[in-house]
Amino acid sequence: MKKVFAILLALVLVMSMVGGALAAGKVGVAMPTQSLQRWNQDGENMKKELEAAGFEVDLQYANNEVAMQVSQLENMILNDCQLLVVASIDGSALGTVLAQAKDAGIPVIAYDRLIMDTDAISYYTTFDNYAVGTIQGTYVKDTLDLDNAEGPFSIEFFGGAADDNNARFFFNGAYDVLKPYIESGKLVCASGQTDFETIATPSWSSEKAQARMDNLISANYSDGAKLDVVLCSNDSTALGVTNSLVNAGFEGDAYPIITGQDCDIANTKNMVKGLQSMSVFKDTRTLASQTVLMVSDIMNGATPETNNVYDNNVFEVPSFLCVPVFADASNYTELLVDSGYYTAEQLAE
Repeated sequence: MKKVFAILLALVLVMSMVGGALAAGKVGVAMPTQSLQRWNQDGENMKKELEAAGFEVDLQYANNEVAMQVSQLENMILNDCQLLVVASIDGSALGTVLAQAKDAGIPVIAYDRLIMDTDAISYYTTFDNYAVGTIQGTYVKDTLDLDNAEGPFSIEFFGGAADDNNARFFFNGAYDVLKPYIESGKLVCASGQTDFETIATPSWSSEKAQARMDNLISANYSDGAKLDVVLCSNDSTALGVTNSLVNAGFEGDAYPIITGQDCDIANTKNMVKGLQSMSVFKDTRTLASQTVLMVSDIMNGATPETNNVYDNNVFEVPSFLCVPVFADASNYTELLVDSGYYTAEQLAE
């Protein structure tokens, strides 16, 4: 009987040790919204990988409401989260709540959107966001053969949310490629709207992008004037622009080049149908995996790997940049289906 008791006690101890290993710590993950496909994927990937690594996860979405995100972060701090991963809605609005995290000794990783004007973040994980814009601008340059074609060609710009620090990197990366052709007159923006503040799209909203495109068509292209390019910083803005163009009767040779980013399902289908020219694929699995590695290192007292720094107006934040890739109708199957990112059924009409 003593032997049986000893065996049972040993099993209890082993299970306790296993349980302790699995309970590696509690991580709060704050995502901005579930209204965009990509943030759902980011959140799900992050939760799955963190739990597989043995962490307890508190995943929250804030409906694009800054006050809600602040409240969620306060609750994460109060509910004993030992580390926070934050994809901010407004990168300049979290200083006070994150100061509470710093006072509590809780490290913060800014996820894909740099958190500005605070020393209360530890690291930043993202993609090379300037390169995203460079890919888009280079596609326009090469497709129109701007170095050799006579032109002029017409272009309109749609940026992202002004309170998203990444949006300026996307726009600047594209604009820097195209600027020489705008200055030479080979690219012409009929609306004259080329500065970021004017072309920014609040909340990256498809509806707001569609409404603005409706206005641009009415003011500048309703008389049959050719529109050659609409440079959209991401797929949600591209979707709104596409809806506007289709509703206005643009088709065939009169249909412009449209860029995008994220390879959302609706936009990938539009690429196949010829309603969107390209998108930039940022594999959120890669970003999630890199962030989980960073979380694991921090929680284990190690220094995470970084490959860059970003200035958040207070200090140079140690950062890790993942690599974005070009996607269009010719390679989407390899990138998205063969890799398991989507199933063929998800992209079927």
